[in-house]
Amino acid sequence: MMRAKRKVLTAAVLAAMMTVQTPLSVFADIAPGTTYVALGADLTEEQKNQVLELLEVTQDQLAGDKVVTITNAEEHQYLDSYIDYDTIGTTAISSTKVTAQKSGYGIHVTTKNVGYCTVEMYQNALATSGVKDADVIVAGPIPVSGTAGLLGAMKAYTEMSGEALKAENVDAATNELVTTSKLGEKIGDPLKASELIAAAKTKVAEEAKKNGGELSDEQIVKIVVEIAAKLEITLSDEDKQQIVELLKKIPNLDIDISDLKSQAAGIYEKLTKAGIDFGVTKEKAVGLFGKIAGWFRSVGGWFADLFN
Repeated sequence: MMRAKRKVLTAAVLAAMMTVQTPLSVFADIAPGTTYVALGADLTEEQKNQVLELLEVTQDQLAGDKVVTITNAEEHQYLDSYIDYDTIGTTAISSTKVTAQKSGYGIHVTTKNVGYCTVEMYQNALATSGVKDADVIVAGPIPVSGTAGLLGAMKAYTEMSGEALKAENVDAATNELVTTSKLGEKIGDPLKASELIAAAKTKVAEEAKKNGGELSDEQIVKIVVEIAAKLEITLSDEDKQQIVELLKKIPNLDIDISDLKSQAAGIYEKLTKAGIDFGVTKEKAVGLFGKIAGWFRSVGGWFADLFN
């Protein structure tokens, strides 16, 4: 009886270990590698061929891949609040390819013929929207700002996952992309602008969680100013106000802070090296590893007792 019990316990432990080690697909019913393409509705046939080449999709593959379209009306629906009408224009030509990846992969972005929005801006905004673990390519047949490419990525992801992104997350993501783009242009450093928004967004989410979901404008401004100082960014009062208006939306979103960090891991690693504190001090890290080591020692003792 004791031997049988030991075998059952040992099998249970091994099964648990295997479960932890085996990565799961981010989409329950869609294998990693599955692709969706979002094409601008106003592409000419020649432009469509150019875009497909940039997205690395052949005509034969296109038949097998799922395709959605982004219309100019959709661009205005989501962007009019943040960009003037003439900048958005009257045609939709930005296009996007989204490829599902395994859990833990993060969001990886490539841009082609996109001049206004950077890779980091897309990573941050897509993480805010709720997109996870995907390769994303945003392209235009001619140089484009790329703001509409975010809509394509979100629409393609929604179709692929079968789960609609929340409207408030989509709005915040769109706001974030535009705000970061404008700030990057103003300070002359798009990467630093992305780092500032990423760090401030995460700190606001963390502080709001500690304070029952509410932060005052003054508390948000303090966070922004402290992070800007560490990144050596000078902000005008107008800059601060625009960032605050964006960050006020963050506490109301259903965002997992760990998801924000994991989906754009490269940005957060750089921020940590730059001295931005995300709540994991050296002492906490040492304590955590001490607990893990203690757990392994206890497991080792348990195994020793099991077979004595």
